[in-house]
Amino acid sequence: MVYKLYGHPFSTCTNRVLIVAKEVGVDVEFHHIDLFKGEHKQPEFLKKQPFGQVPYFEDTEEGLTFYESRAISKYIATKAKAGNFVALESDPQYFKKLALYEQAISVETTNFERFGAQLMYECLFKESSGQGKPDPNEIDSLVSTLSSKLDAYETILSKQSYLAGDELTLADLFHAPIIPYFARMGQGQLIESRSNVKRWWESIWALKSVQDVMADESRVI
Repeated sequence: MVYKLYGHPFSTCTNRVLIVAKEVGVDVEFHHIDLFKGEHKQPEFLKKQPFGQVPYFEDTEEGLTFYESRAISKYIATKAKAGNFVALESDPQYFKKLALYEQAISVETTNFERFGAQLMYECLFKESSGQGKPDPNEIDSLVSTLSSKLDAYETILSKQSYLAGDELTLADLFHAPIIPYFARMGQGQLIESRSNVKRWWESIWALKSVQDVMADESRVI
């Protein structure tokens, strides 16, 4: 079995897949796509990823190529039969776990990532990409929105250890490529001011898989 991941070290979506692969014990062959040289816009890349985004993934054994970091992560974990990281049909609580698992992943996608990624762009990428200086009003708006969303997280996590229940799932891991940058952007209070969110995040940050990817200086913005 040979898995290949084509992405960039600064890409949160690329790092999301790498964290999951490490956590479930699957080796992935990483191929660096240089975004600064526009390699993601070249015809050969667009044949595999028509949106011109990273990452995309190949399972050479299956002859399969596809994209979208959450889909890739689910595929890797499911094929590895990685316990609580996927809802296995052999589990007598399969339907309950599947519902809560998919709910938690949807929460991360719609209530966290879209705003966290926008905040990272505004604070860390906008000026360096020649799109102008960070907009303080936009930053304030994004922080306000994230504060409201994380208040809901605080409520959820006051009743259970993780977003889908008392077991770590992919939904929790999917946050790991963005949260480490909150402190760097001067927004550490988003996590630190909420005791249950802080406890939850500290348990994720302590994972070797997260440390291996996010503490790697070549992958730090």
